[in-house]
Amino acid sequence: MDGVAKERSIDILLCSGLFRGDGVPLDVHMGEFPISNPPAFDRLTRVRIVLVRTSHPGNIGATARAMHTMGLTRLTLVAPKHLPDRDAVALASRGAHILDAARCVTSLDDALAGATLTIGLSARPRQFAGRVVNVREAAQEAVGHAEHGDVAFIFGTEMSGLTNDELARCSIAATIPANPAYSSLNLAAAVQVAAYELRIAAAGDVVWPVPAHPRATYDGIEGLYAHAQRTLTAMAFLNPAMPKRLLPRLRRLFGRAALEHEEVNILRGILARIDDLLGARGTRQRR
Repeated sequence: MDGVAKERSIDILLCSGLFRGDGVPLDVHMGEFPISNPPAFDRLTRVRIVLVRTSHPGNIGATARAMHTMGLTRLTLVAPKHLPDRDAVALASRGAHILDAARCVTSLDDALAGATLTIGLSARPRQFAGRVVNVREAAQEAVGHAEHGDVAFIFGTEMSGLTNDELARCSIAATIPANPAYSSLNLAAAVQVAAYELRIAAAGDVVWPVPAHPRATYDGIEGLYAHAQRTLTAMAFLNPAMPKRLLPRLRRLFGRAALEHEEVNILRGILARIDDLLGARGTRQRR
């Protein structure tokens, strides 16, 4: 991979084709569950992530990975310091194709060209900032706006973020609520938070489907209850003459657990094994 990276020329105007994931160890990805995306999810194709003068290539790669995990595909880089770089490819993991398709430009004006909504991220309060919202509200507005036009989320340098002039070019200033004593996030971490909020705004709180297992029947639960009563009595754990509240609590426990059919079978198998051991011990004692 190093040889391939060295052979590629640096084109500051277009990054397409510079980043490949060949030979990079891949981790387990999150696309194994058959979850369909709602129609609004397509709006994320109109959202671009813009990184301005990024100094560490690893942050570019980690940004690509963060984008890929949330379904974002458009990455624009404004005058990155190092390009291409094997650290970027390695940290991109399965998001290497986003690096491969990334667009590089020399100025923020070029990066924002064609966008009808621009959102600049900043952790620091700015005296002349216009409208300021939290990143969740910004994401919701971005997804709504993306139905009709392109949206750009802009992130500044690792050391100081966006300059006042750069933030002034943005329609909205967005901030990630964080610890007031230390609100500085790593660049890629900030992109991950914003990308997550964009996905939630577009797709909602989607989770993978849990397989449905047959619930235990009433008579199955009653059989378990009766079996437990017999075994607990044989163990001398339950005194039938003075049961107190054990049996009602045990019945409530079974009801609250919403047991499945196989779970009842497992519990009855455990009780049956206890019955066998108690019977074997009784036989030995009679000898």
